[in-house]
Amino acid sequence: MLKKLFAEFIGTFWLVFGGCGSAVIAAGFPELGIGFVGVSFAFGLTVLTMAYAVGGISGGHFNPAVSLGLTAAGRFPATSLPGYIIAQVVGAIVAALMLYLIASGKAGWVPGGFASNGYGEHSPGGYSMLSAFIAEALLTFMFLLIILGSTHGRAPTGFAPISIGLGLTLIHLISIPLTNTSVNPARSTGVAFFAEGGWALPQLWLFWVAPVLGAVVAGLAWKALGEAE
Repeated sequence: MLKKLFAEFIGTFWLVFGGCGSAVIAAGFPELGIGFVGVSFAFGLTVLTMAYAVGGISGGHFNPAVSLGLTAAGRFPATSLPGYIIAQVVGAIVAALMLYLIASGKAGWVPGGFASNGYGEHSPGGYSMLSAFIAEALLTFMFLLIILGSTHGRAPTGFAPISIGLGLTLIHLISIPLTNTSVNPARSTGVAFFAEGGWALPQLWLFWVAPVLGAVVAGLAWKALGEAE
């Protein structure tokens, strides 16, 4: 079990460090910044690479909503949920801390939002709490369907990380302007502690409730409609 928990820790660490790191460090670099498209691909690539690297050890969840959705679908034991979720959240917080220490080494740097997720005045596009909730729940629902379908026995073997990574890329391309894209409560939690002004922590509830809701509904729907051969 410890090996699985460490795999979840390191996978979530890489997701937050690589995905949020691209947003904090590379997205707005003068004249050469990678922008929304680059950040979207960075998040997708972190999942793709870690799914191949350590997915065979832990299943490659790297996301509390994914773990809960897989449990709802009958793919993951509920008894393992607490350990997985703790490992994921700790990995995210450690990654955010490392990113903060690195980024703050530049003279005059300020954390700003620090790639945190938000709604209302803290949404990149100014979208409301309701818009953010619907988007996060719906996109996490679709993400779980991609995961469940790609890892099913009837899907081609060996390609699931590619499908899942590209699915996460697409989700970010849709929703960075809405909420900065969460679909992952651990990712949201890690960076929220470092956002300037402390605004991210009071809004964090939405980025737990909406993704978990979408994931669990997807898991139940898949169990009812798609799991049987």
